[in-house]
Amino acid sequence: MTGTHFGAPAARKEDAALVTGTGCYVDDIQIPDLLHTFILRSPIPHGCIRAIDLTRARSAPGVVAAFAFDELPDCLKIKPMPLVMPNPAIRHPITQYALADKEVHYVGEPVAVVVALARSLAEDAAELADIEYETLPAVVSLDQAIEAGAPRAHLAIESNLAGEALFADGDCNAAFACAHKVIKASFDQHRGGAFFMETRGCVAVPSPLGKSFTLYGAMQAPHRIKRILQELFGLADDELRVVAPSDVGGGFGPKGSFYPEYALITHCVQLLGRPVKWIEDRRENFVATHQERDQKWDLELAVDQEGRILGLRGQLAHDTGAYVPWGLVLPWISMTTLQGPYVVPTFALTLKSFFTNKVPTTPVRGAGRPQAVFAMERLMDRVAQELGLDRSEVRRRNFIRPEQMPFNCRVIGRDGSPVLYDSGDYPGTQALALQNGDWAGFPARQTAARAQGRYLGIGLANFVEATGLGPYEGATVKIGTNGSIVVYTGAAPQGQSHHTTLAQIAADQLGVAPAAVKIVTGDTQGISLGIGTFAARSAVNAGNAVHMACCEVRHKIQALAAKVLEANPGQIVLADGMVSVDGAPERSISLARLAVVGVGMPGYSLDEGMTPGLEHTSYFSPAQSTFSNGCHVVEVEVDPEIGAVRLLRYVVVDDCGRQINPMVVHGQVVGGVVHGIGNALLEELVYDESGQLLSCNFGEYLLPLASDIPEIEVLHTETPSPLNPLGVKGAGEGGTLPVTAAIASAIEDALKPFDVTITQVPITPMRLVEKLKAAGTR
Repeated sequence: MTGTHFGAPAARKEDAALVTGTGCYVDDIQIPDLLHTFILRSPIPHGCIRAIDLTRARSAPGVVAAFAFDELPDCLKIKPMPLVMPNPAIRHPITQYALADKEVHYVGEPVAVVVALARSLAEDAAELADIEYETLPAVVSLDQAIEAGAPRAHLAIESNLAGEALFADGDCNAAFACAHKVIKASFDQHRGGAFFMETRGCVAVPSPLGKSFTLYGAMQAPHRIKRILQELFGLADDELRVVAPSDVGGGFGPKGSFYPEYALITHCVQLLGRPVKWIEDRRENFVATHQERDQKWDLELAVDQEGRILGLRGQLAHDTGAYVPWGLVLPWISMTTLQGPYVVPTFALTLKSFFTNKVPTTPVRGAGRPQAVFAMERLMDRVAQELGLDRSEVRRRNFIRPEQMPFNCRVIGRDGSPVLYDSGDYPGTQALALQNGDWAGFPARQTAARAQGRYLGIGLANFVEATGLGPYEGATVKIGTNGSIVVYTGAAPQGQSHHTTLAQIAADQLGVAPAAVKIVTGDTQGISLGIGTFAARSAVNAGNAVHMACCEVRHKIQALAAKVLEANPGQIVLADGMVSVDGAPERSISLARLAVVGVGMPGYSLDEGMTPGLEHTSYFSPAQSTFSNGCHVVEVEVDPEIGAVRLLRYVVVDDCGRQINPMVVHGQVVGGVVHGIGNALLEELVYDESGQLLSCNFGEYLLPLASDIPEIEVLHTETPSPLNPLGVKGAGEGGTLPVTAAIASAIEDALKPFDVTITQVPITPMRLVEKLKAAGTR
């Protein structure tokens, strides 16, 4: 590495605009002649549309247009929304259309659109729409979907099974036959959502020069959105530009999906030739934005007398909701994450994904991994309990050792390649977490607290996460003739600090301060190809693409400056925006002046082998994912009278390889832990027996407050990845993965006198009180 900015805790470049309120989000985009839309959504989970009459809505004040499925262009009647990741294991690859035609499949499914001069006028007009539904039996839970003879979530298919797959290796039956103990357990993990501060939204703006237009959206993957819209509408590359503003108020996964609203707003701008805006309100956010989780695991773990794993078998049942926009990605990731940091010699695991009449489930921070970590870590706690061993010791005996790296898990990942851990010191990570979490000293504190009538508990959990997945990310670096440095990338941040960290990487190679580097993200006009920001992939993919592109520009600078300054390229040094000969600073030229030389002079040929300008585009395409890991230790106090849980202390040891900016990594990890605390103790989307969402506002769906969060102590180990030049791994999701498991372990430890077992999240006070009653302690 060149320079000193990589690894420095530099202050975020993004913060000034945010703290002064001068940032620009999608809803801040105000354009003359702007129209506003309102989406009419199904009020029932399953039913047939018998009639739609929008006559009264169209005649309402301020209404410009109103349409249902029959008025859509042919391209949207023929083509449903895309299936992002096809897989042969999907039995029914059903995705939704831009608007429902004859059958609706969840509360919140788009049915019609009203366009008006103001959002309030569109809402008023929507009240005048006459829509007649025939209610059909709905599948409102995963248990119901699995039952023989259950209602069908889709009338057109014979069962609710969306897809299934087997993950197996070795002679699992033989392993169980010779086991000292077989641990059986079932786990139930609730449905939740992302619930970012900024809801979904987009603005389509036509060009005054022709039929092209720009779509601005609060999204994580603008290049993918552009490709899908091009395919749906038959648009040429120059007819559509998609931009994710630099300020996006949270994404966490669901903003990476393609939604019907993007197609509907595109149709509106083409139909009306005027700017059109759609902004999701908070109720729409609850009933229409993709959700996650809702899994049931039935597992058996075979161990020997020492507590070492011999085999693992069982089944995962996953609720995909009404459609499969991401195929089997979520449960597939769960299955390939289940082994965690442990050696599992044999396994036989079945995945079954089921349709229900609920919002589709797609990745939310962690994307199926927290569920798998919860299942495996809870099993490890059961082994310790059955054999009378310390919970940390059971894990230590089963860890993959550093000398076993790279380690083949013998399962196929969602990309079709083997899951191969590249690096990590799992025993060392846990040891550091135990030391800093005072694992050894806790029993004395617990005994003293119980003597006072207080119930303290301590828990731990480990995780391994696939990060930096491909296929690629790109970066274009340009040095202007005024000396300005601009880096374009398809990565589209929603708070991950790309403008800071990518500038640090670029600055090191170009010999300038990070403040001198402007980062342009998420604009399909800036760079032609991109994938987006999700799945803890941007540091690996975008970071290395920026590094590679800047290295090439640096080499070009050295070659050009060597000619101008009459020196060898190896003698050329870059510092503070100047290019000079090493040891002879008086022989120098500014980057700006060198850029002028680089663009050439009219009538003169460029030197042989020299390409125009100080610029370069690089794409980094990883051969496989790189795997981060970590260990969490948490201390809690539980009030058995009311089931209240208070977090006293939280210690994290995280390994994300080399850290570009330790302060940014700290923020990402802490944010992930807070997200996980909400998943563990508070967040749950509750549906009634008719399929209506009950927890549809923040009065019922609870998010963690500052008062719910203890000080989170974050430490790091570093095992650089050998798979990329920077040696980095992802850090955006890891903080979330083990939280529910660690907290469950701690609560169970606190309530050991009452013999309470935690198999379900969220761990609400009501559920704890019910368990204590069932144990006969109340």
